[in-house]
Amino acid sequence: MPALRFSANLSWLFQHVPDLPGRVQAAAGAGFQALEVAWPYDSDVGLLREALDRHQLPMVLINTPPGDPKAGELGLGAVPGRQDEFRAGLNQAVSWASHLGCNSIHIMAGRVPLGLERQGIAKEMEETFIENLMYAAEVLSQAGMVGLLEPINCRITDPRYFLNTPQHAVSILQKVGRPNLKLQMDLYHWQIMDGNLTQNMKTYFPLIGHVQIAQVPHRNEPDSPGELNFMYLFDLLEELGYQDYVGCEYKPQGDTLTGLGWMETYRKRCNIRDKTE
Repeated sequence: MPALRFSANLSWLFQHVPDLPGRVQAAAGAGFQALEVAWPYDSDVGLLREALDRHQLPMVLINTPPGDPKAGELGLGAVPGRQDEFRAGLNQAVSWASHLGCNSIHIMAGRVPLGLERQGIAKEMEETFIENLMYAAEVLSQAGMVGLLEPINCRITDPRYFLNTPQHAVSILQKVGRPNLKLQMDLYHWQIMDGNLTQNMKTYFPLIGHVQIAQVPHRNEPDSPGELNFMYLFDLLEELGYQDYVGCEYKPQGDTLTGLGWMETYRKRCNIRDKTE
């Protein structure tokens, strides 16, 4: 079985480094094989691309813009009446992804608008999301890119985020029915919302386009105290034949480098396994 490859999420790791090009260098020195970042849009795209080329690391994932963070926005994909802004943000993400050589974009659904109840607006938000995803699938197809949908848990992380269960994300993907739209499986969110990880991973594996990891409940390193046995989950991903990168989207308990013992442990296990096969 091929060993998993890990991607450093530069929005979460190496926070002591102030700029993204510097974090690219730090991730390369730490032995990561790829990179991802939520929102690179405040950086210099040319300098970021130079850093990627210099350290020979691919950028594998960015997010669509959040909208107005000061207004509490976290994406516009499912927000009614904001379709034009969503399309502008999508075009910006595609442009950045093209410059960075990135072929996957997380299409953020967004939050239930303030003052409205989820149940009262759920149907309209889903219809808006499907409309925007149909548009996005065409734009991304022309660019040779994949769009990803990520459920974000509403119990700990974000009570107002519209898309919060694997089942809902899969239902929407099936309604849109475009092959270049996939599921982003963040095991942290999936465990909090539904558990049953073994069966969910097996059931939804054909739709999974990207994986992210963090321990539950504190969102720290995979080997920190918590609910998940990541060596078992890594073995399961290998058995299922996962070929893409595993994004490390967690909060280091201290220095990022000091907390990477889990990755060394995993790689040693793979080396021992390979020698005995």
